[in-house]
Amino acid sequence: MFRIGVDLGGTKIEAIALADDGVIPVRLRVATPRHDYEGTLSAIARLVHEIEASIGQQATVGIGMPGALSPATGLVKNANSTWLNGKPLDHDLSALLARPLRFSNDANCFALSEASDGAAAGAACVFGVIIGTGTGGGVVVNGRLLTGPNAIAGEWGHNPLPRPQAEELPGPACYCGHHGCIETFLSGPGIARDHQRATGLTLEPTEIARRAEAGDAAAAATFERYEDRMARALATIINVIDPDVIVLGGGMSNVGRLYENVPARWSRYVFSDRVDTRLVPPRHGDSSGVRGAAWLWPA
Repeated sequence: MFRIGVDLGGTKIEAIALADDGVIPVRLRVATPRHDYEGTLSAIARLVHEIEASIGQQATVGIGMPGALSPATGLVKNANSTWLNGKPLDHDLSALLARPLRFSNDANCFALSEASDGAAAGAACVFGVIIGTGTGGGVVVNGRLLTGPNAIAGEWGHNPLPRPQAEELPGPACYCGHHGCIETFLSGPGIARDHQRATGLTLEPTEIARRAEAGDAAAAATFERYEDRMARALATIINVIDPDVIVLGGGMSNVGRLYENVPARWSRYVFSDRVDTRLVPPRHGDSSGVRGAAWLWPA
């Protein structure tokens, strides 16, 4: 038996066939037709049909998506791929593929994947974080996703940065309409913007990290600010749901220093005498989101 998972990202759409034993015999990727809703639908349908032709059978399909389907309207909300907002993605894609589909936020899919057979397998409470172009999160308790009545469980990226310092106020503008959201500080563009403001240099996050490791004082200072902000933001999550494991995903999860430096800082912000929560990298890397989308359908 196979499940198909689709990861609908802002720059690429990835689809896989996932076997019951976790093996992925087919993986396809295409560029996302940005700002083209009908093109996005067609691209997803084409990937699903190509995978089914390869495996020789029709399969269940789970979709990991930015934002969420509103329980109130059934339309997409909160997507940073803004051309999806207000669209009946569930209805339109189900009609195009002529079958029921399952949808969940991409961070939820990431968290489900890592809690199922990844870095947090066996943990009772898992918070999965995606820190890339945006900043999202998902919560898995005893192997089950928490979605919530508003379909926003885990959306920590659009809370204000906790314990802001004077120079962090009012904070950068966010696409959601507010200022100072966690996403505007912790996303890849957020750290690049912070470094540019401090140094005048426009660098990719990977280059800032490389320079910091090489001893560049300005890059190191940028990462120290970043790590303290992440520590404050994750401490709030620990204070609310007290997860056993926090798994980082997205581009910033590849920065190895975070796994030591952030926990070293978060103790001062967590309401406990000791913090036993573990901060870990993903086992499945960039594949976690699409694997989690496939796992939306149980065996």
